[in-house]
Amino acid sequence: MTTMKQFIFEESRPFASCHASTLVSLDDGSVLAAWFGGTDEGDPDVDIWCSRRTDGQWSAPHRIAGEPGIPHWNPVLFQGNNGILYLYYKVGHTIPGWYTRVLESRDGGSTWGQPAELVAGDVGGRGPVRNKPIITKDGTWLAPASLESEVWDACVDISRDQGQSWTMSELVPIRHETLRGKGVIQPTLWESESGRIHMLLRSTEGSIYRSESDDTGATWCEAYPTGLPNNNSGIDLVKRDEGKLALVHNPVSEGSLRTPLVVSLSDDNGTTWREWFVLESEPGEYSYPAIIRNGDKLLITYTWKRERIVFWEIDCE
Repeated sequence: MTTMKQFIFEESRPFASCHASTLVSLDDGSVLAAWFGGTDEGDPDVDIWCSRRTDGQWSAPHRIAGEPGIPHWNPVLFQGNNGILYLYYKVGHTIPGWYTRVLESRDGGSTWGQPAELVAGDVGGRGPVRNKPIITKDGTWLAPASLESEVWDACVDISRDQGQSWTMSELVPIRHETLRGKGVIQPTLWESESGRIHMLLRSTEGSIYRSESDDTGATWCEAYPTGLPNNNSGIDLVKRDEGKLALVHNPVSEGSLRTPLVVSLSDDNGTTWREWFVLESEPGEYSYPAIIRNGDKLLITYTWKRERIVFWEIDCE
């Protein structure tokens, strides 16, 4: 197995803190990564920053979205099947009251249009909340979404016109009265067969939760716990092949520490998992991973102690 690890930027950076990275592989062979950065999460100077990896080297971080006095959160990069590269992100002073904006690029992220509301009048955050959308076998776009207020709930946003309009699915059923915490958020999605969609969910319950849909994301079965530990930390996965998945997560069921950070693999559509590769194991926060596949390689980014963003390239064959 061949691996390569890089910091996207070093100590010299135009922000004190950074978090919530996202990445996309482009047709020219470059990789684009984005994250939010500023004084600290939720502060009014937190903007969306970006860097491009070309010929193995990352460009200096530059701001691609920001408005004075209002926090920015959770960028999500997504390459549509219409030739447009999208950047979705949240804006707002509080998470329950944030809303979603979108930027479009028609030149692979070299330039971006003006920010627009994803859904007019949106409050609470429509579209992808942290993880990338998927394009189903029938061409539907599914954006993994959640609502974070007094209780936490998950859903997907559905677009059948390549992102021009969105319809929210029914909430994923979960018995809040039986939970010890707020619930489930920040799904990550995959499709196993046409119309059969699956999600794994971050939870407050000590394990990753799961749900299934048989109607391309419109309705979902009751969320249920898996055997994968989760201490309310972000997760992300990607399909390696039919029935084969790669999941990045903190395999910890209790406490607030977000270490270690590992890649686990499944060869049976997520029924069973095996820990495959340890990305980080030292003390510190290693969290909010993003993972994509580029040919026979897995590309991964995540938060490193809220000070840097790490990039890995790992052969997955």
